[in-house]
Amino acid sequence: QVQLVVSGVGLVQAGGSLILSCAASGSIFSINAMGWYRRAPGKQRELVAGITSGGRTNYADSVKGRFTISRDNAKNTVYLQMSSLKPEDTAVYYCNGEIRSEWAAVMLYWGQGTQVTVSA
Repeated sequence: QVQLVVSGVGLVQAGGSLILSCAASGSIFSINAMGWYRRAPGKQRELVAGITSGGRTNYADSVKGRFTISRDNAKNTVYLQMSSLKPEDTAVYYCNGEIRSEWAAVMLYWGQGTQVTVSA
């Protein structure tokens, strides 16, 4: 059994900062790419940032320069550092990971969502 657990939930004022973490646990053999997505009210889920096992990153244009994705492979954890937050960043944030467990091929796992609310 593999699961991703998200930590970090927040109500923050515009211009503030917040860090989310997502830890994978279970019978993990290896983790490829990991990422953060978000779904704002009335909108579809969108990619926020992704990071490969080698540390290569990509970002949505809307968060470039404000958000930083990183990972600690020893801890099977991915982080999303968010700064200069805007009200339009308000959304439920999800993490995912391409994980090969000890008993199955690579599968995409999702963590539970966490609410981030940015007040004006």
